[in-house]
Amino acid sequence: MRPDFVGPPSPANGRRVRRKAPPLRLLALSGSLRAASTNTAALEALSRLAPASVEITLYRDLAALPHFNPDEDAPPPAAVALRALVGSSAGLIIAMPEYAHGVPGAFKNALDWLVSSDVFPSKPVMLVNTAPRAFHAQSALRETLATMSARLVPEAFVSLPLTSQAIDAQAIIANNRFAAALREALDCFVRAIRGDGG
Repeated sequence: MRPDFVGPPSPANGRRVRRKAPPLRLLALSGSLRAASTNTAALEALSRLAPASVEITLYRDLAALPHFNPDEDAPPPAAVALRALVGSSAGLIIAMPEYAHGVPGAFKNALDWLVSSDVFPSKPVMLVNTAPRAFHAQSALRETLATMSARLVPEAFVSLPLTSQAIDAQAIIANNRFAAALREALDCFVRAIRGDGG
């Protein structure tokens, strides 16, 4: 996908007008409900580091999702809203903590609401891990996402050693190593989505 394109000739002067293509829309999902979450901070940092051609929206309604119940005749409004966000996004960026060697319940609940939807299959996914030693949850998450037919993009997976650090988005951006790692991973993800090198 090119960053811009040449439109039809202008009626006024017969010249072609160069217009910018709309930004690539990505949805960032944090699996943590903590106010000072390093996972949320990493996603916020990534959204600020994104180029103008990429728009990253951070999902902030994880706690509002009711418990998944397959007996529901229709999904609740919060689940409908989540599905709409996923459907309108070109790809998903996920960062989450590890609880008891597993995926946090609140985040697994969100995934459960997406299982039966038609917006998730083949959706490109990038993973951000802020605790590299916490590999059990990452492994479980990859298994769940693969089962849901997500398109995992391993070359865009990134690990940041933020464990035991009280750190916010601005501090992550100010760290040249962290900022460079996030930019490189995002660039790989965007190229994979656009099909020019991923």
